[in-house]
Amino acid sequence: MTKLQVRAFLYQLGSFAILFILGRFIIAEYTGLTGIWIPMTSFVAATIVAPKFQAVKTKDGEKLFMKWIFIKGIRVIG
Repeated sequence: MTKLQVRAFLYQLGSFAILFILGRFIIAEYTGLTGIWIPMTSFVAATIVAPKFQAVKTKDGEKLFMKWIFIKGIRVIG
């Protein structure tokens, strides 16, 4: 794995973890769900909402790209 691939993985993991934990607390507080349904619902929501990061080798070198449902198109990160 290259340095940008590791960075993409860590960004992906970090954004998912933040959204999962935040979603878990919000779902537990404001819905009537109990037991395994709280983390399951938070997992699905975080998977859909979290931005996607990918390292791609281009003719200009390796670059890091991000795609998110709240941003139109694909953004170059690094």
